[in-house]
Amino acid sequence: MEFGVISTAGIAQKSVIPAIRKSAHHLRGIASRSENAAQVTADAFDIPQWYPSYEALVDDDRLDAVYIPLPNALHATWVKRAADAGLHVLCEKPLAVDADACRELRQYCADRDVSLMEGFMYRFHPRTQRAFELVDSSLGRLTSFRSSFKFPLRGRPDDIRLDPQLAGGSLMDVGCYPVNAARLFLGEPAAVTGVLHDARDAGVDTSMTALLEYESGLCATVESSFDTQMDQYYRIEAENGWVETHTAFDIDSTEAATLEYVIDGRRGTERFDPVDQYEREINHFARCVADGRTPETDARDAARNMAVLDAIVRSSESNERIEL
Repeated sequence: MEFGVISTAGIAQKSVIPAIRKSAHHLRGIASRSENAAQVTADAFDIPQWYPSYEALVDDDRLDAVYIPLPNALHATWVKRAADAGLHVLCEKPLAVDADACRELRQYCADRDVSLMEGFMYRFHPRTQRAFELVDSSLGRLTSFRSSFKFPLRGRPDDIRLDPQLAGGSLMDVGCYPVNAARLFLGEPAAVTGVLHDARDAGVDTSMTALLEYESGLCATVESSFDTQMDQYYRIEAENGWVETHTAFDIDSTEAATLEYVIDGRRGTERFDPVDQYEREINHFARCVADGRTPETDARDAARNMAVLDAIVRSSESNERIEL
């Protein structure tokens, strides 16, 4: 598969461009709003083609697919533009700014017979898959779930993650991961109560805490923040034990990962050799395109995740519990 990358964003340079290069697929070109940035990045990563605009990239009929790591508010525009050109799309999370926009993109891409996948890379790590297997097959009645993704956002006050016009905020940037994990392990919640806090007067939340309620009576607590030290984990508890991970989402491809659990009195620690979860994400996307299969993290799943994020925002604004 021939890939193009729309934007020289940090996540592309740090993780996805190297992952494509390691995969069985080919990175043909990269585009930027700045000709210099596109050329410099192409030279740095030995990418054959650079484009002076996003439009020029999607109009290149040598491409099969694009990866989109643009600011959140621009995702929908360029998903549609790529789909119009007949290109399959792997788009960074969150797929769009709300659930309705995700649903619209799903139909838009289906009408043009192109695949659309949201980039939740942690879902493709073997540890995540093993954790799901343990919860599904070995844990009894679940009693609680807790997950967090926090980190200290330092640097310029004009960081795009602090820009309300670009759909920034900790909820959209990293809070979507604990919500996604809760849905992966527990299913869809019935109600949400959320609190957002803007500690920097930025116009977006810099921290989030939410309670997800399930029809069974189970509750999940999810958190995100730009204002604390790094903290990313999930823990699932049941009557007969628990399963827990740390460094749960942003897993370095050069480091081993561990999964801890106690099930029926038996304690276990499983170690997973270093693996590039972005490369696994790329390969999953390409296989789905080739086989005509629906990706695991497709637009339907993206809409369901965004429905929970939307409810957290509504709850915080209204000081009310929101039923889904």
